[in-house]
Amino acid sequence: MSKKAYIAIDLGASSGRLILGSMEENQLKLEEIHRFPNEPVYLGDTFYWDFMRIFHEIKQGLKKAAKLSDIEITSIGIDTWGVDGAWLDKKGKLLTNPVHYRDHRTSEIMEDFYSKITDSKLYDITGIQKMSFNTVYQLYHDFKTSETVRTLGDKWLFMPDLIAYFLTGATFNEYTIASTGALLDAAGREYSKELFEALEMPIDKMQKLVMPGTVVGTLTDLIKKETGLGDVKVVAVGSHDTASAVAGSPLESENEVYLCCGTWCLMGMELREPILNAKSKEFNITNEGGVEGTIRYLKNINGLWFLQQLRKVWNERGLNLSFPDIIAAVKNSNSEYAVDAKDERFMAPLDMEKEIIAYCKETYGVTLSEVGDIAKAAYNGLGILYKEVLEAFEELTGKNINVIRMVGGGIQDQYLCQKVADITGKKVVAGPIEASCIGNMLMQMKALGDISSLEEGRKIVKDSFEQKEYRQ
Repeated sequence: MSKKAYIAIDLGASSGRLILGSMEENQLKLEEIHRFPNEPVYLGDTFYWDFMRIFHEIKQGLKKAAKLSDIEITSIGIDTWGVDGAWLDKKGKLLTNPVHYRDHRTSEIMEDFYSKITDSKLYDITGIQKMSFNTVYQLYHDFKTSETVRTLGDKWLFMPDLIAYFLTGATFNEYTIASTGALLDAAGREYSKELFEALEMPIDKMQKLVMPGTVVGTLTDLIKKETGLGDVKVVAVGSHDTASAVAGSPLESENEVYLCCGTWCLMGMELREPILNAKSKEFNITNEGGVEGTIRYLKNINGLWFLQQLRKVWNERGLNLSFPDIIAAVKNSNSEYAVDAKDERFMAPLDMEKEIIAYCKETYGVTLSEVGDIAKAAYNGLGILYKEVLEAFEELTGKNINVIRMVGGGIQDQYLCQKVADITGKKVVAGPIEASCIGNMLMQMKALGDISSLEEGRKIVKDSFEQKEYRQ
């Protein structure tokens, strides 16, 4: 008898993968069936995503899945990074290639943009923290500067919506991914007519919003012929990868925060309603859509970027250090200095080591030179930052947070997990690593009636994947 299986297409800013999930003895089992690099490209003066290559690689993964024996692929879900997307023309053809969020084109229109609406009003409507790559700025740039978009642009699709369209032929905008771009009325959870009118942008170019856990179509005949798959359903999951990661976090109470750990980290809480008051605006905390009608009340903060960049610099100098090597050196360090992990100087330095050394010299009057001391200053800074953000959440929500639920690849750094517990004084529960793929699959399971709720799905997660506790 064939085993029912789900495919999570999970795209990050540097790689993509297709993960197969199936239930065995009441546990969710994962298997990677295809992985590929996601390398953006410059063309002229614009930084693009290579969408043709991305879609080609997705099809290669689906071909591999079709060849698996004793497996019945029942559904596919897609999650990606936020804010980016592309235009279709009136015939449903790809009109523009997706532009990378790190492209600087939106800087051209900021002054004009804010002549239409104030920064404060934008937050009042959308509840989204200010970031120059938000979709609202990208769309405004398109309508302001592109005759092609103004005359031929018919439908805007976010990246996961775009992939789903070329798999099924269906056009829609999934709620969680749409919410990240500062286009929705946070309270009403629909596209804001007030915002689109103020910016003089046509709201009818946006597609119908669908909620996570909705079957949006089945594979087209062409895709079935190319891949060898049958009538597989495509499900709108928490299409923003953080929405899926939060769904895959086995949260147990309203007094927990999640900390999605990777190159960058996102700390937040799962709420029923957005918080749009002056203090929330001042702290620049974002209200993004979650699954099952929740709000992801969160803050984008620095993460293992520090350690990745330090290792890059050290290995370019021929030290050939692994992350375990760096952590071992940190454990042998008696230094207790800390950088300010939210300082802009650490966002994209040419040399992270020099920047940390310079900061500590300017701030403490010391010159760090040892690998362990330099890296420990970064770890200490991250721990302090997480404590500050956690305390802000306690102030804004009035809740006493007792657990930090850490998920994602960053939890493989056990030193970081322990550092967070030590500095915050909170219990840290780390796991699972593959939270985004797991959350993706949970919403597929719900859409197909294999589970009744996210609560049931999270119980499966707790029973299926290791979670490790860290205490002060």
